[in-house]
Amino acid sequence: MEKTAVNSSVKMVEPVGFKYLSITMFVWACLSGMCGYGQETTKPNIIYIQADDLGWSELGCYGNPFNETPALDSLARHGIRFTQAYAAAPVCSPTRVALLTGKHPARVGITDYLDVRDEKFLSPDYLTLNEQLAKAGYHSGLIGKWHLTGDYDKKKGAPEKHGWDEITFSETRYIAGGAYFYPYFFLPGATTEPGQEYLTDRLNQQAIDFITRNSGKRFFLYLSHYSVHTKLSGKQVKVSKFKIKRGAGTTQNNPELAAMLESIDDGVAGIVSALRKQGIEKNTLIIFTSDNGGETTVTSNAPLRAGKSTLYEGGIRVPFVAYWPGKIKPGTSCDIPVNTLDIFPTLTAVAHLPVLDSKQYDGKDISRLLYGKGKFKHRDLFWYYPLDKPHFLGGRSANAVRSGNFKLIEFFDSGTSELYNIKTDLSEVNNLAERNPEKTKELKELLKNWRASLKFKRQEKIYIRPE
Repeated sequence: MEKTAVNSSVKMVEPVGFKYLSITMFVWACLSGMCGYGQETTKPNIIYIQADDLGWSELGCYGNPFNETPALDSLARHGIRFTQAYAAAPVCSPTRVALLTGKHPARVGITDYLDVRDEKFLSPDYLTLNEQLAKAGYHSGLIGKWHLTGDYDKKKGAPEKHGWDEITFSETRYIAGGAYFYPYFFLPGATTEPGQEYLTDRLNQQAIDFITRNSGKRFFLYLSHYSVHTKLSGKQVKVSKFKIKRGAGTTQNNPELAAMLESIDDGVAGIVSALRKQGIEKNTLIIFTSDNGGETTVTSNAPLRAGKSTLYEGGIRVPFVAYWPGKIKPGTSCDIPVNTLDIFPTLTAVAHLPVLDSKQYDGKDISRLLYGKGKFKHRDLFWYYPLDKPHFLGGRSANAVRSGNFKLIEFFDSGTSELYNIKTDLSEVNNLAERNPEKTKELKELLKNWRASLKFKRQEKIYIRPE
């Protein structure tokens, strides 16, 4: 059993309407305004916001001139923006495993998204991030997408088995193609105000309600959006605005995706406003990121190659913005590679919990980077993505390693390898495998040794391409 004893009682929160509850008259006594940057003297509230399938280049602060994300751009402008942040996998379920357990998905045995026929699930035996933070007195809330089980009817991997204090609007049926307007087929029984309710707006409002009700506590909120996952469906008034905007297209500057992203951004603005209203903004760390790259059927991840389901940069490089007034220096940009796996140990450090055993967790504490202390020991990043057959979006069975500026992708289905210098070839168009056999051999050996070091929960399933 890997889990330590925590309070496992769960409060299933009845969703409230847009006229949210009266404001609790408690203000957190915040010391951060009296401290200089990088002085870790308080345990902050933590809000982790995760978009679904949002590509690296979709936000204004990452150079997108079409989409409109003023609230997220403001967080980046007054916080830190990571330019080389990676998801732990090119699809959602394994990335969520990495976030919540701090373990590489291969250790847990969930290396692909879980479909409706899949009997795998995140076992309650694993200590999850919310349970870890509970040791430091954090009240936890999950709002939105879970997707760490395939067979929802059996409820073996349901979020209520993982120690959350509050859970709301987390799917109870397989989400499939999504449903962004009420009624939501994967959220049976969810209440609604009269009229056509938009799911992203409702999740945003639930987050504001959670903050308002818990402003007198130390809290951890995981706001897990279902958007911008296909099938795309934005609010019509927003879609219409983007359709007439110069440069509108289909896979480039997609009005539906832009509208959905703007709704996420509206929620970020509302969350920041709620924190200010409660007087707790300066003692709250906000992190925003994505679970994997964007789908190339509906968007472009340019200048990155490919997208979701692949181990090219477009499938695994994601936006990552962090904001903490008084602790993170405004306008900071960091080009040191970081990974979803780093969240668990980083938030453990931020909460002043004991240092994690590096043999049990695969990420690194990057709080030094948040605090602007800069120096960070080099480490290699690994991805493991075995498939029985190609992903319907084009992804192939493969594993990959990034070591310094070089990245090697080794394909299980063909036995071939591709080598790229990410620093000089961000778009991965110049395969150096044959021109640099020494580096190719070195990184293949790294991958081999890394795989051997893991205790896989299941054997590799290697898809062999038919002749």
